[in-house]
Amino acid sequence: MARERSLLSQQLDQAVSACKEGWRVLRLRGPSQVQFWFIALAIGIAAGFAALLFRKGIEALQAWLYRSDDIQMIHTHAESLPWYMILLIPVVGGLIVGLILHRFTPDGRVRSVADVIEGAALHDGRVETRAGLASAVASLITLSSGGSSGREGPVVHLAGVLSTKVSRWIKADGITGRDLLGCAVAAAVSASFNAPIAGALFALEVVLRHFAVHAFAPIAIASVAGTVINRLEFGDITEFSLQQNGALQFYVELPAFMLLGLISGLVAVALMKSIFFAEDFADHIQSRTGLPRWLRPAIAGLLLGALAIWFPHIIGVGYETTTRALAGGLLLHEVIVFAILKVIAVAITIAGRMGGGVFSPSLMLGALTGLGFGLIATSVFPDVSGSYTLYALAGTGAVAAAVLGAPISTTLIVFELTGDWQTGLAVMVSVSLSTALASRLVDRSFFLSQLERRGIHLAAGPQAYLLAMFRVSSVMRELEHQRAAPVSECWDMIAEGIYIDASATLEAAMPVFDRMSVSFIPVVTLTGENAAPELQGALFQVDALKAYNRALAATAAEEHS
Repeated sequence: MARERSLLSQQLDQAVSACKEGWRVLRLRGPSQVQFWFIALAIGIAAGFAALLFRKGIEALQAWLYRSDDIQMIHTHAESLPWYMILLIPVVGGLIVGLILHRFTPDGRVRSVADVIEGAALHDGRVETRAGLASAVASLITLSSGGSSGREGPVVHLAGVLSTKVSRWIKADGITGRDLLGCAVAAAVSASFNAPIAGALFALEVVLRHFAVHAFAPIAIASVAGTVINRLEFGDITEFSLQQNGALQFYVELPAFMLLGLISGLVAVALMKSIFFAEDFADHIQSRTGLPRWLRPAIAGLLLGALAIWFPHIIGVGYETTTRALAGGLLLHEVIVFAILKVIAVAITIAGRMGGGVFSPSLMLGALTGLGFGLIATSVFPDVSGSYTLYALAGTGAVAAAVLGAPISTTLIVFELTGDWQTGLAVMVSVSLSTALASRLVDRSFFLSQLERRGIHLAAGPQAYLLAMFRVSSVMRELEHQRAAPVSECWDMIAEGIYIDASATLEAAMPVFDRMSVSFIPVVTLTGENAAPELQGALFQVDALKAYNRALAATAAEEHS
């Protein structure tokens, strides 16, 4: 007996030692030395629970604020509330949001999907954690107190915060960090919408922006994990229920869906341009008046509250109105008015820096656009038209795909949200044309356009943004370098105004080489407005091109691995 206990004790000690060694290797060398899929599964579960808790938190707070037992019918219930409650709830919510963002973010701006895309491209799959957590809390309050936006943006960034923590713990390299980020995003989207296929493809198509084979398996595992979390709570049900299934008249009706796709693309562009216009207008007003940034969300809440007194359908995510549109429960004049007001409400919410995403609003706007088009089409050509609800479904995917710049994942997420897989041809036709048109009128998508407005050029691909990843100071040859540039020539060039700051990037340096036709540029440190520049070294064009080529090769290798 004693011998058996001794053997068991030895085996237990060996198991503990193996676990400790595995953790040591994981921390020092990254997950390439262990089973990466288990890490993907763990991140998927964590991100799934985060998305679930975020959704349940919104539902609980919204039900308490609006005194409603059924938050799916919040718009109908809000009509019975006193007008001053509808007005004050978003104002108070906006004030709290403003104070949170003022305290915990450097710029008072909510982090969302665009920041996750930036993290994947430029920061080895890392995102801001402190600002990200504050943004999640702010968005939860916004969506609960009448903000007219969606929950997918903050959920995606919250998932990015989780993956960033893990990446830092295990000292993950760029490829691993991006894969972990993709796993977290896929799980969060899947858990939010019960859409495992679309969740995985969203992470690949929108966030990572490539379909590398090595990333697909762990992302798929994480996406399934997120879906399981959702179904444990809500069961295997779809977000929207289609009460009517229209039969597509195939070839005869396809031109109508092509036209719907083009119209949906224009509607998506109108939504995006309205948000950007509202942001610029709000920035102008804030700079002219000296308005404190913490007060900006409260003013946006006041505008939303005033609008919601007469049109409560703008409150929150808007699933009740989307469901009614998909079921054909709205008249044509209601569709037009609701669509216009939703665009205004979303622009106020996002420009007011209240938080939230654009996916759910684009679904609602798409359903309204499709239903409006279907009501007209079926009345003009009743003999060759299917159900107008089919147009609503196609419009839902078409507008959302154009806003996200993600035709593949959006097509699938519409199928998974509705459970209707029989009308794929109509949806695909509309989605493809709407995306093609909208991508010509903006920088490919809403998120990439947001980044472009901040001076981050990701829309054109790696060849455009990789130069911004290298600081001049990291590529230059210092004065002590054995092949350094002659000091006298450097000072002569500085006297002529040919130099670059050490903190600049290669994105700023390369045009100087083209404009001046020189082989090197002096690198200086500018210590003050009137102080003379201090020479640090020189940036050679050949060194800049080598760094750029290495980065391009590494990106291509990752995307094709």
